Amino acid sequence: MKFLIAGAGAIGAYIGARMAQAGYDVTLFARGPHLRAMQERGVQVKSPERDFVARPRIAGSLDEVGLVDVVLLGVKAHGLTQLAPQLAPVLRPDTTVVSTQNGIPWWYFQGFGGEWDGLRLERVDPGGEISSAIEARRVLGSIVYFSTEITAPGVVQHIAGNRISLGEPDGSRSERCRRISEALVKSGLRCPITSRIRHEIWVKVLGNASFNPVSALTRATLAQMVRDPGVCSLIRSIMQEVEAVSGKLGMELPVSIDQRIAGAEKVGEHKTSMLQDLEAGRPMELEAIVGSVVELGERLGVPMPYTRTVYDCTKLLGQSVAPHARS
Repeated sequence: MKFLIAGAGAIGAYIGARMAQAGYDVTLFARGPHLRAMQERGVQVKSPERDFVARPRIAGSLDEVGLVDVVLLGVKAHGLTQLAPQLAPVLRPDTTVVSTQNGIPWWYFQGFGGEWDGLRLERVDPGGEISSAIEARRVLGSIVYFSTEITAPGVVQHIAGNRISLGEPDGSRSERCRRISEALVKSGLRCPITSRIRHEIWVKVLGNASFNPVSALTRATLAQMVRDPGVCSLIRSIMQEVEAVSGKLGMELPVSIDQRIAGAEKVGEHKTSMLQDLEAGRPMELEAIVGSVVELGERLGVPMPYTRTVYDCTKLLGQSVAPHARS
């Protein structure tokens, strides 16, 4: 199989480097100084497991990639609106597109069934740009459970974790899913296949929609938020609202709110991805992670006063702080 990592940021470059080391035909699509550094020196991975340098093919334009069998989307959710329409030159009729975005993905309600089948969330897929460019039949869902960051152009720091779950939106155990999982496992990642990818998405959203925006507002780590009684109470209230939304969709979560909070405390003094983006002056994934849940709450008639308040405050913070951080 021929793979393309479309958006070789911290997560994408790490996956691509692992696959290149394992001998797979993989191309990384990137831009700017990160692109030039990887072209000149390869992808330098720093990890508690081992440091290594991989030299996959690096492309600065999708037109030079050619047709591929699998596209792994490595951009953050807000970058996908621009990227998706550019993917046409690499797509065969049977090319699989693996979604790795946080929050509620654009494809979530495609083939969902019932009254919400085909629902498009404007905060996730504005104007239908993504769903128009990537047909539903191509999509394979995934959820990433590892932490990486770019510490310098071409340099990826692997902090912790190595799991990426894969799942067909319809719950089937397809041959394409098995083959992609096998390739990722041979590349040194844990890659279980789940028949309940939509349920698993909500488990991650339960934590992300609460901890991420509150961390941006407070500048606190996971452990600090959990151990502060007032902040932890707010986190719990947001989780209850998120759980109510998922319940309206028929998604029974396999973990309790207490378990989710306890799990975050075990992670310790870790900054959420949203706080890291804020401090670096990068756009936050607020709409996919929190705005999508707020929009769903509005459509489903679920009151979300805590989530809505934190969302509005974080949105204003991103508008006012990020431009100064970038300057």
